Amino acid sequence: MRTVIVSGEPLTVEDVVDVALGAARAELGPDVPARMAASLDVVRTAIGGQAAVYGVNTGFGALADTRVGEQDLAQLQHAIVVSHAAATGEPLNDETVRAILLLRARTLAAGYSGVRPELPARLIELLNRDLLPVVPGKGSVGASGDLAQLAHLAQPLIGEGRLRAPGDDRYGRPAAQVLAEHGLEPLVLAPKEGLSLVNGTEPMQALLAFSVHDAELLVRAADVACAISVEALLCTDRPYDERVQIIRPHPGQLASAANLRSLLAGSALMASHRHSSHAVQDAYCLRCAPQVHGAVRDVLDHARRVIDVELGAIVDNPVIVPDGDVMTTGNFHGEPLAFAADMLAMAISELASISERRVDRMLDPAFSRGLPPFLAPAAGTNSGFMLAQYTAASLVSENKVLAHPSSVDTIPTSGKQEDHVSMGWTAVRKLREVVANVRTCLAVEILCATAGIGLRAGIAPPSPAVAAVHDLVRAHVPAMEVDREVSEQIVTVEALMADLCAAAEAASGHLS
Repeated sequence: MRTVIVSGEPLTVEDVVDVALGAARAELGPDVPARMAASLDVVRTAIGGQAAVYGVNTGFGALADTRVGEQDLAQLQHAIVVSHAAATGEPLNDETVRAILLLRARTLAAGYSGVRPELPARLIELLNRDLLPVVPGKGSVGASGDLAQLAHLAQPLIGEGRLRAPGDDRYGRPAAQVLAEHGLEPLVLAPKEGLSLVNGTEPMQALLAFSVHDAELLVRAADVACAISVEALLCTDRPYDERVQIIRPHPGQLASAANLRSLLAGSALMASHRHSSHAVQDAYCLRCAPQVHGAVRDVLDHARRVIDVELGAIVDNPVIVPDGDVMTTGNFHGEPLAFAADMLAMAISELASISERRVDRMLDPAFSRGLPPFLAPAAGTNSGFMLAQYTAASLVSENKVLAHPSSVDTIPTSGKQEDHVSMGWTAVRKLREVVANVRTCLAVEILCATAGIGLRAGIAPPSPAVAAVHDLVRAHVPAMEVDREVSEQIVTVEALMADLCAAAEAASGHLS
């Protein structure tokens, strides 16, 4: 198991995903205390000074002009954590909480927040002991970051809120009880520490990182699924010719077309009908696949750039810059993440939309070029994959609702001090649902197209890549000669998605 060093330097999407899934452990870098020392000294000096320093000796939000006496500073920091723990809804899953623990520790370890090393150290300790704060999923407007979610994450550090220890249910137990069982003393927050624990975009970062990671598999899977459908429907590969693609050189389009050429190379099945009269022009869902899949890839590339920047950003407020000035910032505002999530949700929804159209053509004997109705060898007695298309159609329609952008909305908070918000948390939460729906739709297409390839077996074999995917699916999902439960088949193909792409790549060469 590899170790991700939390030093304040940027993390990668892969770091976040691996730690979240338990494929890597996190460790606080040995130089973190020294890195944090300068900003901590600035805060300690400010405590005794006459100047008002937001969040250090003043209230928060609309109470920023209210001075707080030195004797009340510890209570101020405690109060912001407990008062901001106002989220509701079902708790975030374990993977998301692990990712947020990692990301919040990274931000604090960077040395701009003026807090003690004990804070990121305790976050990493909870992570490595798998003691996970119970964080309700709703209640953020994505402005001062995800205040409510981060407050619930912070509560167990001071012995409040709830923690999930291994074996606990999703609602956990009182944090003080769990900490005591593990020999951990609650922390007493010093000035600025409560504020630094709740200000930031890390929950949005976590969910966007997961979605970007998953979408990078799905854009490859979409090309694989399309290639199998092209073979099953006796289509032509001429629209993917490099001479055609290069005259409209969008990067994603070129990559998708190159994938399709590789995946279809060496197909005897395609060669058998290359000069047939039916192969003059295929439907858009087949002919225009590189243009649609490619446009999704280009949006995904933008989302990847956004999350790559954010995973190295400082999103606290205020921050102590290297020259010692305490600076009020707006870096916690979630707009970049909200835009990226909304655009990616809209874009990746189209992978499911175009995929469902290919499925429909395979199931409809009027358009499937000789395949039996609904891919059922004994249609009539059997319904074949009729309801698989219903499932895909349902999810495509649901995605149209989920793809409505959150980032165009705003609602004032904190007595209108925070009068423009990003709604980025809503955007990234919706995106997770869209990604899951797209994965299911692509599984439906791969399942149906695999059946179609089997029904063409008497003509000629498909390309090596398509044959490899067909064989791997069949190793786990036997052909459906007589109707049986379809849901289980879809779930199995979903779980195989990464392996199917790897099998296709091994047979065809590198896939972008």
